[in-house]
Amino acid sequence: MRVAALLAALRRREVQIRAEGDRLCCTAPAGVLTPELREQLQRRKSEILEFLRSAEALARQQRAIVPLERRSAGTPVFGVGGHNGDVFCYRALARHLGDDHPFFGLEPPGVDGHSEPLTCLEELATYFADQIQAFRPAGPYILAGYCAGGTVALELGRQLLQRGATITFIALFGSPYPTWYRLRATLVRRLAQQRDRIGAHSRALWSLTAVELRRYVAEKLRARRALRATAHAAAVDPVLQRRARVERATAAALRRYAPKRFAGRVSLFLPIKDWAPAAPSLWQAVAERTDEYVGPDGCDADTMLLEPHATGLAELFRRCRDARSAGTPSWSGCRALRLDHLLPPIFVG
Repeated sequence: MRVAALLAALRRREVQIRAEGDRLCCTAPAGVLTPELREQLQRRKSEILEFLRSAEALARQQRAIVPLERRSAGTPVFGVGGHNGDVFCYRALARHLGDDHPFFGLEPPGVDGHSEPLTCLEELATYFADQIQAFRPAGPYILAGYCAGGTVALELGRQLLQRGATITFIALFGSPYPTWYRLRATLVRRLAQQRDRIGAHSRALWSLTAVELRRYVAEKLRARRALRATAHAAAVDPVLQRRARVERATAAALRRYAPKRFAGRVSLFLPIKDWAPAAPSLWQAVAERTDEYVGPDGCDADTMLLEPHATGLAELFRRCRDARSAGTPSWSGCRALRLDHLLPPIFVG
């Protein structure tokens, strides 16, 4: 019988077993600890102690920390996911960086179904900062943020610096500037999308023959039914329900957040040059230094962390990491200097 099954069987008989150093202590109702059971426990003592210690270590593990890659002993990367808290968006990138950096995702409360999502961005950053320092008290750290997670990573870096930690840099992957999520900006974008959609439909209706028009309408109806089916599946899936709650909480936190000054380096990884949501000039206003990296070629904000783009993105990340050691100035006295004045944006084909 496996140890877990043995201990479960003992619990059903109200036998409580705990480890005290190298001793195995048992509490049981009278008559339950028979000579045979005592002999079995004594014979498997080391095996049971190892199991109990492993369970205790697992219980102590920081709930926010999700190991994605442990191969390296280099500077650890802690990555904040997007709106819905999914840290596995970094899985491909973490694998490509595995020889250089251990990579850990930062999972927000609410994803596990045992806690409530946080609707204050500063509180979410504090939660992550506590978990990081409990998990790895000694820095330095590299922080990363994808999409909405970029703003969380910025506040997290600011709080860690206030605690005396060393932040090598913050990498923002396809991260819009926080004002992108404000209600007014969101409404303007939706109205523009609706206008463009109506315009596209109108042009199609006027240009198609009767047969083509029937096909066009049938295709659009099929697409709408598929979207409704996907939405229904998400509504009944408990995992997707939890992620939707986290997404709503994160959006609410972003709308209320006013970015504060980060006295360090922020590296913007943009899917294309002059990507409007990122507003690099605004990021520059809240960071000591910024630099920009563009690509890999052919990616967009939704796919830049995925294969086949993750390979090129990992190379961009390494160049970004090595940029300071290649003769670029230190942070002190360089408030207005951008790294991309020294190293032009890098394109990976």
